[in-house]
Amino acid sequence: MEPTLDVVGVGNAIVDVISTVDDYFIVAHGLNKGAMTLIDADRATSLYASMPPGIEASGGSAANTMAGLASLGSSAGYLGKVRDDQLGEVFVHDLRAAGVGFDVAAGQEGPPTARCLIQVTPDAERTMNTFLGISAFLGPDDIDEELVASAAITYCEGYLWDMAVAKLAIRGAMEVARNAGRTVSLTLSDAFCVDRHRDEWLDLLSDNVDLVFANESEICSLFETDDFDLAADRIADLVDISALTRSEAGSVIVANGERIVVPAASVSRVVDATGAGDLYASGFLHGMARGEDLARCAEMGSLAAAEIISHIGARPQVALSTLVG
Repeated sequence: MEPTLDVVGVGNAIVDVISTVDDYFIVAHGLNKGAMTLIDADRATSLYASMPPGIEASGGSAANTMAGLASLGSSAGYLGKVRDDQLGEVFVHDLRAAGVGFDVAAGQEGPPTARCLIQVTPDAERTMNTFLGISAFLGPDDIDEELVASAAITYCEGYLWDMAVAKLAIRGAMEVARNAGRTVSLTLSDAFCVDRHRDEWLDLLSDNVDLVFANESEICSLFETDDFDLAADRIADLVDISALTRSEAGSVIVANGERIVVPAASVSRVVDATGAGDLYASGFLHGMARGEDLARCAEMGSLAAAEIISHIGARPQVALSTLVG
């Protein structure tokens, strides 16, 4: 059966709280600059109280990617879990308003909707401190198998791997997609996330994943090396296609025994790196869904990433379809 949806994303449904801070704030609060750190409810409350005024916007890595896909003109759906609280309502509204299908029922009990406290320093680096709340309890029963089977590509967020029940949900979605003959994709999300799940992910990639997204630090962490070229060679043995981003050096696509190097799109000023990888994936997946060659997919990814890093926040401020031609 032909797919009726371009991409379905599976991930943590999170509302972002973004503030601009100086490096002293990072040191004073003992934050791990440039990383995503999981925090509990008490830490989330105290850190939020210390942050300067900022913006609140729906986020979550895979959700950002789906919003980017909708902005590009692709059809996208999303599977994630929110609570029936104010932030949950905000998340659902924002994602649907972006043009993404989202119909998972809100939880009636348990932890509140997830939030990510993001500190952006003058170098545009983002430090993320995430209280996963109910988002981490996305389970197999929340996976709409018909929706997954209807999508040409299933895109899974590595961050979601931190809870056992969520692992089952991802594995279930991947199995449905593979049984339907669809493409399965995983984003490695964060080097520290890779450190936590390296052995499991190496097994997962070799048996269940067709396309992997990773930045340079993530792919090197996966193979415990500082040599990017070595890591690129190693990932080629596990998956059909790897899209490896290298910040201002662009990206490298590893597929079919060759490497395709694509430069980064130009941007006048980098304001906030939050969501750069998420939106790169949007452009790349948009190209794949339309049968573009891999170089063009990477170009689209670079254009989408360039838009997102030119402003605060991880959702597009212009219609990305106007940028990719």
